[in-house]
Amino acid sequence: MAYDVSKLPLNTLIAPLARAEDLLARLDERVQKSPVRDGFVARCHFADAAAALWLDGELVHVEDLVLHDAHMDIRTPTHELTRAHAVLRARRRIFAQKPDWALSRPGLLALRGREGQGAGAASAGRAASGSDAAVAGADVAESFAEDTDQEDALADELAEIDALLARSSRLLAGENLAPRAADSPDVDTAGQGANAREALPDSLGPLIRDLDWDEDQRLAIVDAVKTMPAVLAAAIAWEAWQDIEPLQHQHWLGPLLVAALLRQRGKVGSHLFCLNAGLRVVPRDRRRAQEKTTRLLAVLDAFAEAASAGLKELDRLTLAKSQMERRLRHRRKTSSLPSLIELVLARPVVSAGLIATELKISQRAALGLVAELGIREVTGRGRYRAWGFV
Repeated sequence: MAYDVSKLPLNTLIAPLARAEDLLARLDERVQKSPVRDGFVARCHFADAAAALWLDGELVHVEDLVLHDAHMDIRTPTHELTRAHAVLRARRRIFAQKPDWALSRPGLLALRGREGQGAGAASAGRAASGSDAAVAGADVAESFAEDTDQEDALADELAEIDALLARSSRLLAGENLAPRAADSPDVDTAGQGANAREALPDSLGPLIRDLDWDEDQRLAIVDAVKTMPAVLAAAIAWEAWQDIEPLQHQHWLGPLLVAALLRQRGKVGSHLFCLNAGLRVVPRDRRRAQEKTTRLLAVLDAFAEAASAGLKELDRLTLAKSQMERRLRHRRKTSSLPSLIELVLARPVVSAGLIATELKISQRAALGLVAELGIREVTGRGRYRAWGFV
């Protein structure tokens, strides 16, 4: 399914496009030179992940997501919280890679959970690794049996383990295993592997996937906007994502790829842009309008709103830094409080154990520094507490 980019109402888009360009450039410049850049980037990941769930009609509190990521949940994680954490991990993975990774074929396959698909490398690698593991396990067990004179007693168990590992390896490679042929030693696994399916997800067939849904062809919109300005290309990519829906699953991946496009083109290189946070501000009737022009104007306004929110977040973190640094007056030069301030700004939440590890002090001393700094406790518990400001 193709997407037409030939007819664009440039006269209508030029003013919102210029505003979004200016705000994005200003945000990127300030983040690059900001002393609280690490803390800003970390908080952007959490805020954008929570906003992604909000756009789907689910409410996830940022503090709950932060605590869940730190394995300090104060209640049982919900399904929505788990989904938000998946968005968070995807954002971190994109930001940790090179700017052009997310929109490359290996990057897209990895984000879609289909690494190695198309060349059979992943399935062959899994089969080989499974075989190597079986051989290694057999060698270790054989040496153990020889040392303890238990070779006869372990022979049957080792044979069962080898058969199970071989069957599991072929199953992960996508082969259609026959019940009897799986346990037969005369089966030619190399010949079956040549006809194996490319990856396990597609072997599920029409049960959860539409076989006529060509995701790769729908994702070709990224190539169609290569010659356009960065922000306009990102806006068209988002609008196309809403229109043709390239992926049958993981629809939330679209705004992350749009942010990756801005990073790849060098428009926002200091961090991964929080498009979901901007889309949250724009009314739904504009984002889901029937007219293409209205949707493009909505996403351009979302770029501007997200950039404005980012500038305000930078101001908030800078103000918090200056307020906490006032507590450093009349303190000795060897005090650990300045290091604690940097740690609190860099991470949304900190625990006593984390402070003690990073600052190389005792946990009792860490609790004393937290009391002097006066930061908020976010768990509401008497034990296993965490502090910070999200």
